[in-house]
Amino acid sequence: MALRDWVRDDAEFLAEAFLDPLIRRYNGASDERGFPAPPPSVADAAAVIDGFASRWGEFASTGNPAGAALMITDAVSGESLGCCGIDDWTADDVAQIGYWLVPAARGRGFATRAAILLTRWLFDLGAARVFLTVVAGNDASAAVARRAGFVYEGLMPSKSAWMGETFDVLRFGALPAAWSPDAPPAAVP
Repeated sequence: MALRDWVRDDAEFLAEAFLDPLIRRYNGASDERGFPAPPPSVADAAAVIDGFASRWGEFASTGNPAGAALMITDAVSGESLGCCGIDDWTADDVAQIGYWLVPAARGRGFATRAAILLTRWLFDLGAARVFLTVVAGNDASAAVARRAGFVYEGLMPSKSAWMGETFDVLRFGALPAAWSPDAPPAAVP
């Protein structure tokens, strides 16, 4: 598993990934009641990738990585597998991360290794805490959080909406001194 910057040539992959119902459900754009936006076109996906590049440029000048994202790939084949990124970075140096994988990549440890690498980098960058949230019922994502060394911190009732219904959200966190991922990290070339 390797992480790399997104490039405009990845736009078709990104657009196709957001046709997957689980990616749309847990990572896609939606209104306040959880009704999903249409999947992005290739042109829309290219604009999203331009936004990722812009966030990396902002990080270089501000030191705040919020909104930056990386492509998750198979280190051997180079196959595109998914995404991980920094959803937020507060003034108190608390980072929120997220991740998703296309269906063919799930269950193979890629998300866990990506979360470990991203968390390690954020702690090296000076994060005082890293956390992530998982919609209740997304057991695979909660398992990734636990394997990546995140500790369950609690339930946020009715915090997420999908198709007009509300759902609880689980919160997982890690502190640099106590963080201990179960899975060994993969080398990033």
